[in-house]
Amino acid sequence: MTTDTSQLLTVPEVMEQLKFGRSKVYDLIRSKRLVSITEGRCRRVPANALHDYIRDRIEEAA
Repeated sequence: MTTDTSQLLTVPEVMEQLKFGRSKVYDLIRSKRLVSITEGRCRRVPANALHDYIRDRIEEAA
């Protein structure tokens, strides 16, 4: 599996897509409901992890 950097989202990009605040996004990451990677001080969320989170939330609501 290859992952190019266009598939890695910053926390502000995730915030924008989910319409959530910064604290909520970090809460999701901390609780392991949203997968992220960290390199040094840079945190990135794989786009597929964001899609998985959204899909899981839709399934929970159904």
